[in-house]
Amino acid sequence: MPPESIKLVPSANFWPAAARALLAACHQDSGAGGQRDFARWRVVLPTFAHAQPLKAAIAAELGGTFVPPQFFTLSGWLMTLAPLPNVLPASERLMRLYAELRQHGWLKKLFTARRNTDLLPLAQTLLALSDELTQALLPGLHADAASDPEQRWQSALEQLSPDARKLLSDETQLVWSIWKSQLDADDAIAARFAQMLQIAESASQPLIWISSVAPEPLEQAFLDAYARRQRVVTMTLDWRAPAILPTYAAAWPELVEAVAAVTGEERADIAVSDHAQPAELLLCAAGSVEDEAVQGAQMVIDWLQSGKTNLAIVAQDRVVARRIRALLERAQIHVADETGWKLSTTRAASAIAAWFDVVAARGETTALLDLLKSPFVLNEAPRDLLHEAQDSIANKSALVMKIELLLRRANVLGEWRTVISALNAAPAEQKAVALLAQQAALFSGRKNLRDWIAATASALECLGIASALSADAAGQQILQLLQNIAPPANDFAALFSFPEWRALVNLQLDDTSFISAINDRRVVMLPLNGARLRTFDAVLMVGADADHLPSQPQETLFFANTVRRELGLATRESRQRQQLRDVVELLAMNPQVVLSWQAHKDGEPNPVSPWIERLQLTLARHGAPALAARRAKIAAQSLQATPPVMPAPAAPQLTPSRLSASAYNSFIQCPYQFFARRMLGLASLDELSDLPEKRDYGGWLHEILETYHESLRDQPCPAEQREALLADISKKLFDNVIAKNAAALGYYSRWQKVISAYVVWANEQEAKGWRFVFGEQAYEKPMQLADRDLTLHGRIDRIDENDAGERAVLDYKTNNLLVLNKKLKDHEDHQLAFYGLLSDRPVAAAHYVALETTKDKVGDVSAPDYDEAQRALAAQISVNVQAIAHGVGLPANGVASVCQYCDVRGLCRKGAWE
Repeated sequence: MPPESIKLVPSANFWPAAARALLAACHQDSGAGGQRDFARWRVVLPTFAHAQPLKAAIAAELGGTFVPPQFFTLSGWLMTLAPLPNVLPASERLMRLYAELRQHGWLKKLFTARRNTDLLPLAQTLLALSDELTQALLPGLHADAASDPEQRWQSALEQLSPDARKLLSDETQLVWSIWKSQLDADDAIAARFAQMLQIAESASQPLIWISSVAPEPLEQAFLDAYARRQRVVTMTLDWRAPAILPTYAAAWPELVEAVAAVTGEERADIAVSDHAQPAELLLCAAGSVEDEAVQGAQMVIDWLQSGKTNLAIVAQDRVVARRIRALLERAQIHVADETGWKLSTTRAASAIAAWFDVVAARGETTALLDLLKSPFVLNEAPRDLLHEAQDSIANKSALVMKIELLLRRANVLGEWRTVISALNAAPAEQKAVALLAQQAALFSGRKNLRDWIAATASALECLGIASALSADAAGQQILQLLQNIAPPANDFAALFSFPEWRALVNLQLDDTSFISAINDRRVVMLPLNGARLRTFDAVLMVGADADHLPSQPQETLFFANTVRRELGLATRESRQRQQLRDVVELLAMNPQVVLSWQAHKDGEPNPVSPWIERLQLTLARHGAPALAARRAKIAAQSLQATPPVMPAPAAPQLTPSRLSASAYNSFIQCPYQFFARRMLGLASLDELSDLPEKRDYGGWLHEILETYHESLRDQPCPAEQREALLADISKKLFDNVIAKNAAALGYYSRWQKVISAYVVWANEQEAKGWRFVFGEQAYEKPMQLADRDLTLHGRIDRIDENDAGERAVLDYKTNNLLVLNKKLKDHEDHQLAFYGLLSDRPVAAAHYVALETTKDKVGDVSAPDYDEAQRALAAQISVNVQAIAHGVGLPANGVASVCQYCDVRGLCRKGAWE
């Protein structure tokens, strides 16, 4: 006999009504063992969580003890059967189809795919569509082996216009061919259906099927087959007009099911009883994302404080829902998130993604540093990489920091050999990076899926990532996911490149949900369909605006709604009607529901969901009170205003014992900058740049000129040959630089315009009696203060000497004479005077040498009153260092030109107190 159908009213009394219907059905069964033994019955529920309210409702009806029926979910029931050996994993099935698609160049043109991996999402879409067709057409094929699905297919396509059929001919033929090729013993849905029929053929116990929605075609075919051997009773929600609150039926007529003839199997006493009272439906119009989140969090807190212990947050807007969760957890309220989040967004997955980025970029520095900073990398690596320290995490931090400093200082952008060479001065750090390079080399060439799994597992193990993932819940899921891509006995031999393997893993991580362990269930976050047949003390739905309710329609690639309707597939209208029924079920089964949304977005009004507007209009037409507004009251806090003021820290304990020219210039420009950068040591890291900077240019010129003048000093040559000598030295250096970075060619061209003028100036200096002594000399010199010692240190670009034995300091600047003249006239630069104090012998003069031409000439600018400038600087240094040591404040009084490029402006917060 066919399954018996019982319709139950969507209300808070659903489970008591279901319990009464179940008891009535069991008592009619002559095989029931007494009035309280229901062990012979099987009850299939949507989830195991629904067993508890049903069991509680049966206990309330019977009173006292009883033997409950056997509770199952359909998936759980199928898992009790032996697995079918021929079923392919979803990932292998995907890659088999992808391997076929990439063979056809016309597909790339048809779908504008620029590379093979662009076809992978297409293969996934085609398989999803094929699965939809299987679910819709397979029951008919099983019921009537002579039926021709091709005829139904052609009939569906005839619903399109001739132009549309012509336009989609290639796509539809592709879908149909793929569906027919997938419909075999390897297909997971076909195998699942075979298992369902296997259960039905061996049915020995009566069955009760409970669900809020009508059975899918495969499920209905299973129930029909089961009913041929045992009694089957289905309980679903009643969406006929008498069972729905009149207000809802009037506001949303599309949710009402057309009334069919009442059959003997329908039980009118159950269908029309237990009408729900309207929920306390409240609206909360928020002004912004943050306002909606704050209001939602405060409502949850208020409900908990009022004694409610079973609350739900329906996450139509995931952004707001996540913010509410963060606010609640800050208030020490745990949220059991049943929606989960993509596995690809977890920290564990980021370690896999970072490793793949490094492999793909061949050791690119930014990607390499991101990988090394992951908490999942190198913590369990060989101990010699971490200097055999007990605190491996702290030592790893030091190792990574040293690698970063060395690579940034050398401005190494990437490439394994270049990166490893830049770490020659740090053997342990170099060994760590060499290990990464060794493992990355294993990801070359083309491999089958099993070999890619083995290579990835080997790299994760060697780099300590596997052990770290094993200690993390999401990491454990990722490791299992990688192994499940292809089973050990896999015979799929197609070869794939690393980009294809990476795209597959990313797709799997993106399609897999991670749900953390749930212990405290007082506050549950769930999707709208996750609230089916569940009752809470109060419900908050966030995102009840037109953008999120109803949800945005999913793409229906290849098929128009008319074709999908003819084929029995879900259409946009059917999805929206089911979502509307989910909303009505939520309102009917819960005593209090608050709908919140952002009433304004980006300065523009943002309307509430059209479903809610229709409900409000219906209420107004019938003279009923409008839906009430709800705003949570946020407790006021009194804060004492503290106007920001210019910081002027005092730190005598950090008084410097060493001082350089650049450090002292920093003190003169802004004492706070000196405090932050020199006393606290908060210097920023060097920026990685694929373009040379002016400081790089200056360094190259220093090296060129040192080589040039040392060559002339040791092996003098005629004046007419000197320009060629300097040009040759410059070419050799820039050839090496340009080979590494072609962008340096611009600086080379710039310097070539200066070479001739510089040689003329240098010859003139020599004619005046000045001879080059040495260049790039590092100095340290103690300076005795009143109560402490101070060491001056620095590097002098060049020292010249004349026939009288007098010395002159020369400092190269990649500026022109106008800029250097202004630099000395401002009297705020003390670099030349500082070099005079630093020299081990008295210095009679000091010059800035311009390495940029002015009217095709270069020249130098002399420091006036040099002896007096040195004496004044020595006295000034003594006074200022003593003042720091005595606790004088260091104010942030730099001028705008200094603050504009200051690294520590975020610390002094200039602009907030000016």
